[in-house]
Amino acid sequence: MKQERDTVSKRSVIQAAIQLFNTKGFHGTSVRDIASKAEVNVALISYYFNGKKGLAEFLMTSFLEGYVKEIEAAYQQLEGHSAKTCLIEAIERVMEYQYLNRQLARFVHREITFDSVLVREIMTTYLAKEKYYFTRILEVGFARKEFRPQPIDYIVMQMKGMLSMPFLHPQYILEVHHIQPNERYFIEKYNKQLYQWIQLTVCKEKKWDERPLVMNG
Repeated sequence: MKQERDTVSKRSVIQAAIQLFNTKGFHGTSVRDIASKAEVNVALISYYFNGKKGLAEFLMTSFLEGYVKEIEAAYQQLEGHSAKTCLIEAIERVMEYQYLNRQLARFVHREITFDSVLVREIMTTYLAKEKYYFTRILEVGFARKEFRPQPIDYIVMQMKGMLSMPFLHPQYILEVHHIQPNERYFIEKYNKQLYQWIQLTVCKEKKWDERPLVMNG
């Protein structure tokens, strides 16, 4: 019974922290704010996470562990599938994972833009793994002559930007483009645009399979 209560309380703290960090920022949110929103004793945050900083670290590492696993799952299919198929699979998995965890994704992507000891550690672990898996998929595609030879770092950087953009800037998408970024149809259309980018930018033969999509059409 106690274990069940602890699980519920811990989940409440996590959800409260994600919402508050997104609306008030990490530094603008106090431990008491989180405890009040989660309806738990403030001491539980120290007990579960060793304070606000430990809670933020838990959120970031938990998200990125799942994020990298999605790319790894696609990478592991290289032996029996084309590199293009694996690249598309990785993108689909990452977009779906972020969509299902969109509030957390926004917080993590935003925090990664700041320089800190934690972010540097994340860069050398999770984000280095992300780069490795994407690099290997591209290298196999080059070797199999599926992809046009080109600087891998720049392709990975472009792809990284496109994968994070809808979750890092949902307010921009909503207010400027009048598109609902939290809706399923947006992710489906955005994925199609990513497939076209792969075909036109990465693949050896350029093919315009469809006319460009109007996102809010």
